Amino acid sequence: MSSESGGGAPSAAQVKTERLLNLVLVLLWARRPLSKAQVRQLVPQYGQSASTEAFERMFERDKDELRELGIPLVTEDIDALWEDEPGYRIHQRDYALPDIAFEPDELAVLGLASRTWAQASLAGPAAQALRKLRAAGVERDADALIGIEPRLRTSEPAFDAVKDAVVRRRALTFTYRRPEAAEGAERHVQPWSLVSWHGRWYLNAFDEDRQAPRVFRLSRISGTVRTTGRPGAFEVPADHDPREMARTLGGTATQPSPAVLRVRTGSGHALRRRARTVGEVDDTWSLVDLDYADLYAFAEEVAGYGADVVVEQPAELVDAVLERLRGALAAHGGGEA
Repeated sequence: MSSESGGGAPSAAQVKTERLLNLVLVLLWARRPLSKAQVRQLVPQYGQSASTEAFERMFERDKDELRELGIPLVTEDIDALWEDEPGYRIHQRDYALPDIAFEPDELAVLGLASRTWAQASLAGPAAQALRKLRAAGVERDADALIGIEPRLRTSEPAFDAVKDAVVRRRALTFTYRRPEAAEGAERHVQPWSLVSWHGRWYLNAFDEDRQAPRVFRLSRISGTVRTTGRPGAFEVPADHDPREMARTLGGTATQPSPAVLRVRTGSGHALRRRARTVGEVDDTWSLVDLDYADLYAFAEEVAGYGADVVVEQPAELVDAVLERLRGALAAHGGGEA
């Protein structure tokens, strides 16, 4: 995520895109056809229309645009006895893609993208639309939003505040703890970009105290992240390469350690791609041998696969993964593992 866009009100294109996405979410979620009045009530942007006529013009344009995009929005009778009141739906079976076959490298890239998407947060108006559906008692199809609604928020508490500062180009102040330090120190930075690298989120920034570019791992930021100054207060260098900066300044010179993992067939493609060897144990499991540089980062990556990956060795990696799984269980009200 780069900081090429500035702050301020969203553009007309952004407003329209969000409205169309919310309309798709609502019509996919509903198990029965929705009337035009229900659609106006449930999609936040329609509720802001100045008049019924303005809403109807906007809704007609949006329906046409979704159909042009290939989204199967259909009109159905809400009640067989009252044919003059049409209802609107998007059938999940028609909306879903057919089965597609991918090569191992393609699966690894898609897996990484899906893990990043799974950490995103659902936008406010979209979440509001779904809450209205629940409150209105609309019978919903919970499986219809798989692949559209993110499942989890990012595990980094600082993510949202840092992301917003990057987009708006506002200076940041936060407490940062380096690996070798017992306590954190206050840092004052100009945030340039956010990047996901080797399974972790990093902030690329210009450190105002040290007058030099620096890379900060989000998991090492503690406490409240504070913005200072006005939006657009600085410019990001034209030649800034987020991934290259994270790679050159964010890495640590640690000796790689070997690990042996049991990976369920059909999963763990990113792990298989980095492996030295992959051996088949049986029809269900493969044995994957690979190296890792950061114990805690790798433990979080492995824990993200849940029951599809089991650590065979080393013992310290087993303990680190179990610690994260127990923490996830406790965070979701599961008590002790």
